[in-house]
Amino acid sequence: MIAPQSLGALSNIHQLLAQLVEDLPAEDADAQFHPDLPSIGWLLGRSVYLELYWLREKVLGDDDLSKRVRHIFSGSLPQAAQLQQQLPPREHLLNWALEVQDHHLTLLANPGQLPDHPWLKNGWLVDYLVQTHGRIYEQVLSVRHARAVRQGGDFEVREPLKPRQPDQDSTEVSQGHYRIGAREGVSFDNEQPMQMVEMRNFRISNKPADNAAWLAFMEDGGYTNDAHWSEQGQSWRKEHGLTHPWHWQKDANGHWYALGINGPMELLPDLPVSGISWYEAQAYANWAAQNLPGFSGAVLPHEYHWEAAARIGALQDGGRVWEWCGNPLHPYKGYEAPVDPEMRSREFDDQHPVLRGGCIHTQPALRRISIRNAGLPGAGYLFSGVRLVFPPALEEEALYIEQWQKFLGNY
Repeated sequence: MIAPQSLGALSNIHQLLAQLVEDLPAEDADAQFHPDLPSIGWLLGRSVYLELYWLREKVLGDDDLSKRVRHIFSGSLPQAAQLQQQLPPREHLLNWALEVQDHHLTLLANPGQLPDHPWLKNGWLVDYLVQTHGRIYEQVLSVRHARAVRQGGDFEVREPLKPRQPDQDSTEVSQGHYRIGAREGVSFDNEQPMQMVEMRNFRISNKPADNAAWLAFMEDGGYTNDAHWSEQGQSWRKEHGLTHPWHWQKDANGHWYALGINGPMELLPDLPVSGISWYEAQAYANWAAQNLPGFSGAVLPHEYHWEAAARIGALQDGGRVWEWCGNPLHPYKGYEAPVDPEMRSREFDDQHPVLRGGCIHTQPALRRISIRNAGLPGAGYLFSGVRLVFPPALEEEALYIEQWQKFLGNY
């Protein structure tokens, strides 16, 4: 028997995805607003295809509908721009999505119509679909954000953002063994298998960098001093001509504001900075380590630092922005790839730094400590921010920083 709350969660995420398409002008549903992101219509089609593939084809043995659209929706991103042209008009896409989703909810609510399949035991597939759709929901919002940035909009700032040095408050995490990964419940392949890792003691910022601290970085040459940037980061920054986060703008009086999903908005000083790339996060860490008292040895955390700190409750303001980590996404020791290719992580290529923690748009089913996200180093569209990690506070600071750098190198 599938739990009613699971079916309710699936119905809810169906509605959220449809609403994000319904209120768009028809021409915007299949438009590409960012070169690294597909269209919103493609993302909705992808979510419908996955349900058809897993429930209708794999569980029921009926591939009639899934194979018709497989060439368009079987990849994590469109393989070529021309695939966008194969999408049906918005109204046809929505009607198709609603018809498929309603039929699937009816099937799942009547288990007597379903075969005995391991994916249906305890409602596993339903909960997995809710989480998969939740990921796609955030991708849709990223496209909506890119659309809003493209549209722009005039704005007059009422409370100008002022620069402020980053908060030095941090928590020390003791040396020891810490659990990494998901122990139970429905989770993604990159969270498994659960394991214990040994960590040396370290400090981690209590809060992510906020907007006021980011402005301090900007005004201290953060985007112009190459010393803060890696070679790849410099090339990326210069290629895009960036001198500030991609969605920040100035009003007529020279005050900064942000272009959010719903249009122009104030930049509140205490809110975590959002919408920055891994290259920018890395440059911020280098700036802080090189210029700020109390920040010696500051770096982006390895995700094991982040998870160990999260498990002892050392992180404040978590879940407001995804937080960049210093390491690329990698399979855990003992990882076994799922038999089904659509359930395998596609970012195990050393090219996608890890993001942890979730953001304000992350669905409840995805809000767990073990959840892992990843993005390209230049991806500033992932509602992403940064939290720093440091060597522990010791009198022999210079010696320990040297040991700290060797420790980081082991990861």
